[in-house]
Amino acid sequence: MIPRGVEIFVGLEPIDLRWSFDRLAGIVADRIGREARTGALFVFFGKRREALKVLFFDGTGMCQFYKRLDRGVFRLPEPLAVGSTTVSIDERVLDDLLDGIDLQTKVPVSRERLN
Repeated sequence: MIPRGVEIFVGLEPIDLRWSFDRLAGIVADRIGREARTGALFVFFGKRREALKVLFFDGTGMCQFYKRLDRGVFRLPEPLAVGSTTVSIDERVLDDLLDGIDLQTKVPVSRERLN
């Protein structure tokens, strides 16, 4: 369960998912410009985008969440500006992202489907 109101940052550049707590905390500082122990969630993808890691501080220590999809790839959220290395998202978007839902594709609903 994702706490309401928590800040969530997604790193858009792939990382080596073998990296552990300290290396990811360094990436948070270098690429995102934040302190890893702020209570925010930091999401990182591997090169093939079939797996991701979430780094967060729970008040007592650093935690990692790792997820690999059985099929498909995680879809990166669109950056707000060209050349951005990170994007901020809300809890709903993170839920969709973790469920493997394509965040970009909008499926038009035809009137035939509604009837």
